[in-house]
Amino acid sequence: MIELRNVRKAFSGREVLKGINVTFEKGKTNLIIGQSGSGKTVLLKSIIGLHEIDDGQILFDNRDFTHMRNRDRKKIRQEFGMVFQGGALFDSATVEENVMFSLNMFTDKTYEEKLDRVNFVLKRVNLVNVNHLYPSEISGGMQKRVAIARAIALNPRYLFCDEPNSGLDPKTGIVIDNLIREITEEYNITTIVNTHDMNSVTEIGDKILYLYLGEQNWVGNKDEIFSSGSEQLDNFVFATTLMRRIKSNFK
Repeated sequence: MIELRNVRKAFSGREVLKGINVTFEKGKTNLIIGQSGSGKTVLLKSIIGLHEIDDGQILFDNRDFTHMRNRDRKKIRQEFGMVFQGGALFDSATVEENVMFSLNMFTDKTYEEKLDRVNFVLKRVNLVNVNHLYPSEISGGMQKRVAIARAIALNPRYLFCDEPNSGLDPKTGIVIDNLIREITEEYNITTIVNTHDMNSVTEIGDKILYLYLGEQNWVGNKDEIFSSGSEQLDNFVFATTLMRRIKSNFK
C-alpha cells in the first residue's frame, strides 16, 4: 500500500500538485490519468523520490518515505520495480544481461542463481529462447516484456509503470496490460501505472486517480468512470476515446 497525504509540489512558484490525498492499494492496478500538464508525471516522480515534495507525506506500508534518511530510502527503493516509458533497455546488452542487471547490482547471488531467476522471470512474461538476443533484434512488445521481467527480477513490493503501452499497437498494448495485471495479482504487488491509454483504463483500472490541472479531480474504478459526474473527466474520456478511434481508422 502507498498512501499520499496532502502532497504538494511547486516549480518556480507554480503549484503543480495541489494537495493529493489517495491510497494506492496492494494487489491492484492503480492508474494515474490526466491530460498533458495535469501533473501525473510529476506525481509519479514524487512518489519514487525523484522530486522532493514541498508539503505532505508519502508512506510505503506506513513507512514515512518523505522524512526518511537517505540510507533508509535506499532500502525502500530496493523494493521498487520500474518499467520506464519506451522500456529503457540497454542497447549494448543482451536480454539476459538486461534482466540480470538489478540482480548484479543488489544481490550477492551466484551466477547460476541469478541465471535461474532471469530464466524464471523471462518465462513468466512469456519469453523463451531470447536470452542472447539484443533489444534491436526483438519487437517493441517483446522489449516491453523484457522491461517487465527486469522490473520483477528482485521480487518488488511496489511496481511503477510509466506509459507502458507507449509506441505499441492496441493489440500488443492489451497483452502488456494483462501481463501487468496478472503479475500484480499473482505477487500481491502495489502497482501504479501512469497512462493516457483508455484501453488500459477500461481493462485494468482497479483504482483510478484523475488529475486535472494538478488537482485530484476524481478517484474511482473502471466500472465507475463513465458515470463519474466530473465534467472534466467526461471531456477527457470522450476526447481520448475519439482520438483513439480516429487513429485506428488510419491504420
